[in-house]
Amino acid sequence: MINLKKIFKKFNNKKVLIIGDAMIDAYMWGKINRMSPEAPVPIVEVKKHENRLGGAANVALNIQSLEATPILFSIIGDDIHGKIFLELMQKSNLSTDGILVSNKRRTTLKTRVIANEKHQLRIDEEETKPIDLEKKFINSFKDQINKFDVIILQDYNKGLLTKNVIKEVLKIANKFNVPTVVDPKKNNFNNYYNCTLFKPNLSEINEGMKIDLNVDDKNEIKKATKILFNKLNAEAILLTMSDKGISITNANEFEYTPAYQRKIIDVSGAGDTVLSVASLCLATKMDYKLLSKLSSLAGGIVCEEVGVVPINKGKLLSEATIIIKHE
Repeated sequence: MINLKKIFKKFNNKKVLIIGDAMIDAYMWGKINRMSPEAPVPIVEVKKHENRLGGAANVALNIQSLEATPILFSIIGDDIHGKIFLELMQKSNLSTDGILVSNKRRTTLKTRVIANEKHQLRIDEEETKPIDLEKKFINSFKDQINKFDVIILQDYNKGLLTKNVIKEVLKIANKFNVPTVVDPKKNNFNNYYNCTLFKPNLSEINEGMKIDLNVDDKNEIKKATKILFNKLNAEAILLTMSDKGISITNANEFEYTPAYQRKIIDVSGAGDTVLSVASLCLATKMDYKLLSKLSSLAGGIVCEEVGVVPINKGKLLSEATIIIKHE
């Protein structure tokens, strides 16, 4: 019998290094009562503004919510949004020691307009060119890698995870046998050679492998993930397919798990939650089948709330216990 309570307790003493694109998720909450006379678009009467930590910083929040210790290494701009980002980190009791500030970049800001309980619009203000402080950034964490139980590389194509940064992180991590978990994007999809766990979603695997995967065909999923597994020399491929479920592929097995039925309200940030739970499961040396199920369940739970929110550890444990008991 699997003792999930004991496993979840092991999360508490894990230290997680997160390297990736951090940003602010801003929200404008309001109501739509009429259409614009200027264009065929609704008018949103804004009632509230809100700023939250996003991207790799949301991963840090999820790790913290699971009661492990996250340390985020990222780069922000020397601008007003960079100052807001640091304030949000401090308010959340997250370390800012790994945050570099560049006067040649601007801080990524994603503004979501939520009205009448629906996500109406998103506005992105961002920098996507490769970072200018690459060497300084690598030096900021390279001597600390062996102090962590697991390393997360969170790629949002904003220029932080360059080929050199990726290569250096994986080289040092493998030298010290620290497992690495990757959430990829198109630009560097094939650069994460020798990572431990590679976690693309459906659109990312389609873009990265230049395929059109039929998620209703398990043999096709197995074939594609096995090719990717061999190409990257990864230890496992965790493929998330939204409402079609999740699969895990490693040297010995392929396991597909249908999505757990939930009332989906907003998928924003679900990938960050899946990544966070998978990373801590990996750090506890959990078998991949259970890792896959818990990660999928966690992603579904956060989709029941509006906006980007971290996972609730107690709720995840409670629901996971019921599901595992009946499987």
